[in-house]
Amino acid sequence: MRKIKAISLFSGAGGMDIGFLRAGVEILWANDFDKNACETYKKNIGDHIVCESILDIDYSTLPDCDLIFGGPPCQGFSVAGKMDKNDPRSGLIFVFQDIVAAKRPRYFVMENVAALAKLEKFSDVRERLFSKYQDMGYHTRYMVLDSSDFDTPQKRERMILIGTTDTLDRIQFPEKSGRVISAREALQGLDSPGIGNNQGICKAKITVASYPVLRKSPYAGMIFNGMGRPINLDRPSQTLPASMGGNKTPIIDEKLLRDADAEDWLKNWHAFLLQGKAFDAYAITVPPHLRRITVSEAARLQGFPENYEFCGSQSHKYKQIGNSVPPPLAYHVAMSVVRSFEGGVNNKTGQVPLAYLPCVRWNKL
Repeated sequence: MRKIKAISLFSGAGGMDIGFLRAGVEILWANDFDKNACETYKKNIGDHIVCESILDIDYSTLPDCDLIFGGPPCQGFSVAGKMDKNDPRSGLIFVFQDIVAAKRPRYFVMENVAALAKLEKFSDVRERLFSKYQDMGYHTRYMVLDSSDFDTPQKRERMILIGTTDTLDRIQFPEKSGRVISAREALQGLDSPGIGNNQGICKAKITVASYPVLRKSPYAGMIFNGMGRPINLDRPSQTLPASMGGNKTPIIDEKLLRDADAEDWLKNWHAFLLQGKAFDAYAITVPPHLRRITVSEAARLQGFPENYEFCGSQSHKYKQIGNSVPPPLAYHVAMSVVRSFEGGVNNKTGQVPLAYLPCVRWNKL
């Protein structure tokens, strides 16, 4: 079978593109408006990315393709934002749709936050989106996938919408990989912060909250000041936000990272807080082995290849990582689309056989 030729939209630093490239898809053209992300893309993937607002692109000049994929901005739909469907960025899912209408690919894949798929408040947006695709002659299916089910050491739910001009039953979604990668496993092999392959130290101080919000788990709630929550090293990380940098950067315990049997300061502090005793937050010193994750560690937890280089300031690097589709998740989705092109599906489950989805870690691109 000849290579599937694709256009990548809202490409960012290239997280989704890595997955599709690994699946054997040829990317003819890509686009993003963020200059730092475009430089990262060029440095690692190729110079076929056009750094310009998609609103200023003449769609007729885009190359013909078999597939269009991309993740339009999600801030308007995200539970981490204002959840405003009238946010101008929310309308970019329809710009994606306009480009599909202009180029008429055989398949398209659109990624966005789970809230767009799940919440009743966005039901009219979904209805408008799906109705127009139907009028365009596309059959569509969507699912919410958690990246931790697909070889990514991070829990990150995403809506995946797939459309095709083939019959509806040709649209497939990947099976779970059957393997869970913990944050601890993901971060093994990295040097100490600021040394060798572990660059991008976040120096934001960690202080305990005067009025903590407590949950059953010490890794939930708000125990520290700022939005940076601690990571449970024995599980996949929580979702990494694009707002990382400063006190919004997640926290890990360096001692526990190196020695799983070390004393757990966080659990001890959480247990103390549950007792409801009064304390002076200014007098509490958080030990130095609790620290923010580095840029290199964030990239690991997002599933980027080991040799990936991010451009721009440190805050921009964090932002590019947090805005990306995890490459391993993108790979599994891409493989399911490739098999949909080929018609190689499991007739019993209606899903792509697991044998087609080898484990993806941080191999070089």
